[in-house]
Amino acid sequence: MATDADKTDQVRPKTRSWSDPVRAMTRMLGPAEPKPVAPAGFRGRDTIVDCALYVDGVRQPGEWSPEDALHAAREETGNAFVWVGLHEPSLTTMTGIAETFELHELAVEDAVHAEQRPKLEQFGEINSLVMRTARYVRHAELTETTEVVETGQVMLFIGPEFVITVRHGDACRLAPVRAGLEQRKELLAQGPWSVAYAIADHIVDLYIDVSDQVETDLDDLETQVFARQVHGRIQRIYQMKRELVEFKRAVVPLLRPIMQLTESTNRHVPKEIRRFFRDVQDHLIRVAEQVNGYDDLLNSILQARLAQVSVEQNNDMRKIASWAAIFAVETFIAGIYGMNFPNMPEFRWEYGYPAVLTLMLLAAIVLYRWFRRSGWL
Repeated sequence: MATDADKTDQVRPKTRSWSDPVRAMTRMLGPAEPKPVAPAGFRGRDTIVDCALYVDGVRQPGEWSPEDALHAAREETGNAFVWVGLHEPSLTTMTGIAETFELHELAVEDAVHAEQRPKLEQFGEINSLVMRTARYVRHAELTETTEVVETGQVMLFIGPEFVITVRHGDACRLAPVRAGLEQRKELLAQGPWSVAYAIADHIVDLYIDVSDQVETDLDDLETQVFARQVHGRIQRIYQMKRELVEFKRAVVPLLRPIMQLTESTNRHVPKEIRRFFRDVQDHLIRVAEQVNGYDDLLNSILQARLAQVSVEQNNDMRKIASWAAIFAVETFIAGIYGMNFPNMPEFRWEYGYPAVLTLMLLAAIVLYRWFRRSGWL
C-alpha cells in the first residue's frame, strides 16, 4: 500500500528549473546531508518558529507543516495564504523551504547570510524585502565600549499565496506582530502584503524608540563634554559615533524600498496596503532626518571637544613657558656669579650671598605675579 509520502511524491513534480542550482549551492556552501525521502521531512524544523494558514483573515486551527499549509491555501476558494516564520535558518532548511515555495536560489543565499543591505527585489511573482532591525540597549553610563544600538535583519518572501519571514538576531521579535495582526482580521484578509506592512511598521516603530533614546544619550554626552574635570570624553564620542553609524545603515537605505512599495505602479501591493505603507514611509522619513541631525550634532560635539583639547594644550604650554621664564632669570643670575672672576662687583661683599638670593626671590615673585595676572598661570 502506498504511504502518504509516496502519494506526495506522485503528485509533486520531481524536477524544477531552479532545483539543480539550489542543490549545487548546498553542496558548495554546506555539508552534505542525506536526501530526505519526502519534502515534508526536510531538516531544520527547529528553526521554524511558527507556520499558520489564514483564510479571510482568520487563522485556521491545527499545526501545519509548510507543505501542507501551502497545499491547503491553494485549494481554498477564499483569500488564503500561508505565513511561515523562521529564525536564523541554516542553508539546508532554506533549501527545503525554497523547494516547497519555489524561491530563487539567490534569494535563499541572502536569507542565510544576515549582512544584507535593505532592498526590495522581484523574482517573478515573488518579492523579496530585506529590512535591518534595531533595538536600543539600555546602559547605566556611556563608556568607551558601551553598546548603544543592537541590529539584526528581517527578510520577507512575499508571494501570491504565502509570506515567509526570516529573522536574524533578537533586535526585533515578530511574535507580537503576529499576535496583534491576528486581532485585525480585516487587515489580515488583505493577504500576504498585510504581514509585510505590519512587520515594516513594527520595525520603524522600534527605530523611533531608538532615535528618542539616542537623543537622550547625545544630550548627556554634550553635557559631559562641556563639564569640568571629565576625562576620556573623546573615546566616548567616537563610540557613540560608531553606534550611530550602525543605526544609520539600518534606517536610511530602507527609504528606497518603502518608497517603491508606495508607488502606484507597483502591481503586487494592493491599493489599500499601499496607503498603510505611506504611513510607514512618513515615520521612516522622520527617523532618517533625526539620524542625519544626530550625526551633524555629534560631529559638532567632536569638533568642540577637539577645540577644547587644543585650548588645554595651549594652556599647558603657556604654564610651562611661564615657569621656564621664571627659572631662566634665576639661572641667569646664578650663572653670572658662578663664573668666579676676582674683579666681579660685590664679589667680596660680606652680605653678597644673601643679597643675591633676595634678588632671585624678588625676581621670581615679580614674574609669577605678572604671569598670573596675564592668565598664563
